[in-house]
Parts: sequence; C-alpha cells; structure tokens
Amino acid sequence: MMRQLFALCLAFAGAFALPVNANPATELVDARILSGWRGADGRHVAALQLDMKQGWKTYWRAPGDAGIPPRFDWRGSQNLSGVSITWPTPRTISQNGVRTIGYADRLVLPLHVMPKRKGQAITLDGTVELGLCKDVCLPVTLRISQELTQDIRKRDPSIVAALAARPYTAQEAGVGRVTCAVSPIKDGLQLRAEIAIDRRGSDEVAVIETDNPQIWVAQARTERQGVRLVAETELYHVNGNSFALNRDGIRITVIGGGQAVDIKGCPAR
Repeated sequence: MMRQLFALCLAFAGAFALPVNANPATELVDARILSGWRGADGRHVAALQLDMKQGWKTYWRAPGDAGIPPRFDWRGSQNLSGVSITWPTPRTISQNGVRTIGYADRLVLPLHVMPKRKGQAITLDGTVELGLCKDVCLPVTLRISQELTQDIRKRDPSIVAALAARPYTAQEAGVGRVTCAVSPIKDGLQLRAEIAIDRRGSDEVAVIETDNPQIWVAQARTERQGVRLVAETELYHVNGNSFALNRDGIRITVIGGGQAVDIKGCPAR
C-alpha cells in the first residue's frame, strides 16, 4: 500500500517538475531575513520573507499529498541555540484537482531565534528547501544569511502582523470535545476525529499531523455533522513498519473562512 501511495505522489510531482538543473529561485522568489528585534529574555524575533512572482505559491508545513514541505538547515549559523517557527494561517489551494495547503504572493514567516550566548549578535545562516507552484511545481533551494544584533529593539510591523495571523488555539476558538477513534487497517491505521467546533466557513477542512516524522498521514476527508466536524484519514509508516500512535502528539488544524484553529492532542472516546 505505501509503495503505491508514494508512487502516485512521485508520479504527480514528476508531471509538473522542471529539470533538476533548473535554478528558478532568483526569478520566481525573492527571499530575505527581516532582522526583527531582540527581546528582554534574550530571544530574537526575526522572520523569513518570501516575495513570489504573481501567481506563484509555496507550501505550509503540512502541504498535502502533492505538496513539498519546507525544510530548514541552519548549520552555517553562529551563536545559535535553536530556531522555532510561528506559521501564519495558510489557505487551501486547488492544484490540478488536488488540495494543497500554502501561501500566495508574500509570506512572512516569524522565526524565534535563541542565542547560545545572550547579549551577543547571532549570525543566522543556512538554506531553505521549499516548493513553488503555478502551472508547474518545482523544488528550489534558497541560501540566506543575516546578522541579528542584540541592540535592535523596535518591533517590525510586518513580523507583528504575521505573528497575529497565527491560528487560534483550541481554547481561543471555543473548541469543545475532541476525540479520535483508531482502528487497524492493512499496513497501517485508520483515524476518525470528531471535533465540537463552530463552522469555519463553507470551505473548512481538517489537516491531521503526528509528532512522528516516520508516519505518513493521508489527506483527511472532512465532513460537517451539525455542531461536529468529522475528519477521517489513514496513517502508514514510511518504511512499512508497524508503529504506535502517540495521541498527545496528534495535531489537527481546522482551516476555513480565512481562519484556522490549532488543536493539540486527541484522546479516545
């Protein structure tokens, strides 16, 4: 089953990818680090800004079956302890009949940067691998570098706006009972999530993730049943192995109406 699923994904990607020696990054997207500001706790808030050519789109962290998830490598950095990301609310994108999740035009992606040594500058240096789509879909690798000095205190309005555009928490959105029923299927598990949540527009969908990168999660089928949103999906290990599912690590994002709700954890009924 997994081999068939991955073969379909590869076939879809191959149908729209450009040759591997193509280098469209400089023509299709302008990437830079916004310097941001240093907080009183020593954490630096910066952002990756992507300005894409008209009509081009890039993907969210869980892009869907046909998308390319962004990957970040900061190993060239100096005085860096770690980087965490606040993802602004994405939107659903119809791509040749397949649903993907992502962003269009401009993306400001807030980066929370922790230094090894507080009070000193950080050099954020690395690569970003991401997918760009319009009439074709292709992977690009961007090299970015920026010094983040500790004396910057003024907040960048574009980063502040991106932080404010994050999904609501379950508590903020007034989410009620959330349960997940898990049952075995051939080579994997089937998951059915039921969420007591107000309707998020006519286009609402649920995206399901796990905390295990070795578990492949199929695109969820989403159905509104009165006050409940029901999402069903299948999960498989990428190597075909058996696996255990950590319910606390299940993450469900409900997207619709220009908003999103981030729900963490999914207990049994």
